[in-house]
Amino acid sequence: MKQLIPSIYYVGVNDRNKERFECLWPLSSGVSYNSYLVVGKKIALIDTVDVRFFATFLDNIREVIGTRPIDYLVINHMEPDHSGCIGLIRQVYPDICLVGNKKTLQMAEGFYCQSGPSLCVGEGSELSLEGMDLRFYLIPMVHWPETMVTYEPQSGTLFSGDAFGCFGALNGGVLDSEMDVEPYFPEMIRYYSNIVGKYGTQVQMALKKLGGLTLRRICPTHGPVWSESIGRVIAAYQRMSLYEGEQGVSLIFGSMYGNTLLMAESVAEGLVKGGLKNFTMHKLSRTDPSYLIADAFRFKGLLLGAPTYNNGLYPLMEQLLSDLRHRGLKNRLIGCFGSFTWAGQAVKHLTEFATAPGMEMVGEPVEMKQGFTRETGLKCRQLGEAMARRILEAE
Repeated sequence: MKQLIPSIYYVGVNDRNKERFECLWPLSSGVSYNSYLVVGKKIALIDTVDVRFFATFLDNIREVIGTRPIDYLVINHMEPDHSGCIGLIRQVYPDICLVGNKKTLQMAEGFYCQSGPSLCVGEGSELSLEGMDLRFYLIPMVHWPETMVTYEPQSGTLFSGDAFGCFGALNGGVLDSEMDVEPYFPEMIRYYSNIVGKYGTQVQMALKKLGGLTLRRICPTHGPVWSESIGRVIAAYQRMSLYEGEQGVSLIFGSMYGNTLLMAESVAEGLVKGGLKNFTMHKLSRTDPSYLIADAFRFKGLLLGAPTYNNGLYPLMEQLLSDLRHRGLKNRLIGCFGSFTWAGQAVKHLTEFATAPGMEMVGEPVEMKQGFTRETGLKCRQLGEAMARRILEAE
């Protein structure tokens, strides 16, 4: 339990055991499931936690309110890591009223057969707790259709659901002012790009809708409570939802026997020769896709290299391109290189991606037949230099 301000408390939990979020994304530092109590004469619980942590969750609640009843359970988002305890909470607090929009209440019944006392709210609806007030705003597809946020105007507190959240358990503190937040920002990019990235248009609509609110703290369902870093967090969401990248490059490549690896090393030499320091290198077979997707969202430039495989594209690169297309990535500068032994296909497929609407291809694609040569190395360095110049001039 943690008091954020008088009348608002953090009652969430840490999960340091789960290895993959949604059984997909690695959790090297765990994840938090955040829930909050807003206490006036009446009490509202904002979201719940993963059902496996119900006992700890209930202890946290009782530490704040003792034997007092909870009047309302506000459901900002129905994904099970936040709604999983609805049924158990109702067993402990049988008179609790579920608060959600029309889609939320339908999902609560569909997931958990919860059709008891409920309050259906819409855009701008208000709920008085007699001392604190809650106002509701719908932000559909950020990142489910029922998603909404809850705002307490007196304190300037936004309970934002999954928006503005990130991977990473909370180490001792809850507020950003209590901790080193730097490790959480790369995890915010990874969280956003992999889970929310497809919905840039909807995120922009949500940001505009919430833009007129006075925000003193943002309370997401994952990661720190933002107070000192609100401007930085919103700026990150603005940039990512507009598919704008920072000045830098992610060099991503696949290699089976080392020849395409030598091409990648030469491309990296060209980046350095061209004056670019801010870039990352990832070998497809060694890096989880979630980090590749995150860097593709983070940086303005992408350098993609892979061999031909089964008369097509190296499968791990093919999957990455599919992931990036699925998330609607655009506004990127892209360079391509690849290799083949008897039938060249890799560069063809990479070029198709680089020349799609919303993308700009940089330099001449480099295609290598069979073994690596000095001539190939020179062309790869030239590709790297061309990308460095284009990135630097773009700023």
